[in-house]
Amino acid sequence: MARKPARAYDEAPVRSAPTRARAELEFDEATILSALFGQFDANLVLIENRLGVFISARGNRVQIEGTEDAVARARDVLRAMHQRLMQGQDLDSGAVDSIIVMSAEPTLEGIVSGDDGAPPIIIRTRKKTIVPRSAAQIDYMRALASKDVIFALGPAGTGKTYVAVAQAVSQLITGSVQRLILSRPAVEAGERLGFLPGDMKEKVDPYLRPLYDALYDCMPPEQVERRIASGEIEIAPIAFMRGRTLADAFVILDEAQNTTPAQMKMFLTRFGQNSRMVVCGDPRQVDIPGGDSFSGLADAVKRLEGIEGIAVSRFTSADVVRHPIVGRIVEAYEGKDA
Repeated sequence: MARKPARAYDEAPVRSAPTRARAELEFDEATILSALFGQFDANLVLIENRLGVFISARGNRVQIEGTEDAVARARDVLRAMHQRLMQGQDLDSGAVDSIIVMSAEPTLEGIVSGDDGAPPIIIRTRKKTIVPRSAAQIDYMRALASKDVIFALGPAGTGKTYVAVAQAVSQLITGSVQRLILSRPAVEAGERLGFLPGDMKEKVDPYLRPLYDALYDCMPPEQVERRIASGEIEIAPIAFMRGRTLADAFVILDEAQNTTPAQMKMFLTRFGQNSRMVVCGDPRQVDIPGGDSFSGLADAVKRLEGIEGIAVSRFTSADVVRHPIVGRIVEAYEGKDA
């Protein structure tokens, strides 16, 4: 009796297990260990959960166990956290989370120690020191320090306006500019608020509140009020820019996706000597009638990108630096609209 031929089976590829590794760090400055580890070791737990490693701390020594790549990232994160504290900067859960995100980028070491011995990329203000919290913010902060006109495009929570205000405050404090001008189109976000009581300032202030919030976070409130009263800081809707020349000033236009092409052209041509202009907005959140096709921001970027002295920084949901859930919300909405 003839034997039945053996049934052929596809051989599944043999996957080798990830290489396990262990690393140990020792910190000499015992006074900062509580801030480094966090209350009840919350910072270490955050690193463990995000990177899939196990961290044990005994005294000033930290041992990390896990896959080779994860251990290397966790080690770099702890070093970056340590250096941040040694530079006198705050280290909250948001900062730790941002360092973890950037640990996947080859630029993390450049942020910590500076490329080729150069100082780290930072912005100093009266109240705090700002460091990049995403890979996109690195390029953005470099552009803010070197370009004349910067377009910052991306979703909410990526730090477009906040970082621009911090750079503006820094330059105002050092005297490299004489004025800080913050502007925003007074467009209702899908609502009809009707008649607003009060004088002109009281009518437009609700639209400009986010700019005030960023200012107060970078300067003591009394200094903000004093500089507004003296005219060093001006916060006004874009309509107030018509007919002016903005010289010796750091000028920021927020929510620029809600300008028309005519408004954007008017605003950009206000540019004067020894000035810097930052235009921030999310092209996917246009509130003016007509949508994207009538947005002055999209029109301006299409016309001006690539011109000398003009930079375009683009952010995505991966660059969100608010709560991590904001990034997931942005991803969900972008996926639905795509």
